[in-house]
Amino acid sequence: MRIEHAALWTADLERSRAFYEAYFGGSAGMRYVNPRTGFASYFLTFDGGARLELMQRPDVAGGDSTERIGWAHVAFSVGSREAVDALTERLRADGYTVVSGPRTTGDGYYESVVLDPDGARVEIMV
Repeated sequence: MRIEHAALWTADLERSRAFYEAYFGGSAGMRYVNPRTGFASYFLTFDGGARLELMQRPDVAGGDSTERIGWAHVAFSVGSREAVDALTERLRADGYTVVSGPRTTGDGYYESVVLDPDGARVEIMV
């Protein structure tokens, strides 16, 4: 058994697609739109076959809290400490919020955490 994909609601589907393509190497499939409900989504595929579904629907809006019951973050392994450092600095320079790191955590991971355009946590790790 394996996880087929994870899904993330977004306020701006195109902005989120561009973020995950530009910084994490995702490759988006065709945009799906349900004209009856206004639901739209992209499936992005990453190295190794992992997939992320980005979803948007007019009646789904973000809350006031950055922490919610449910998924806490998505993590991308970039292969080396140097790659973690470089991508973190690239995101910081491009105006994205770096929540923590790069650092070695208490459980031994080298990582940083940034916020995507909607404020969802993205962990960048070795």
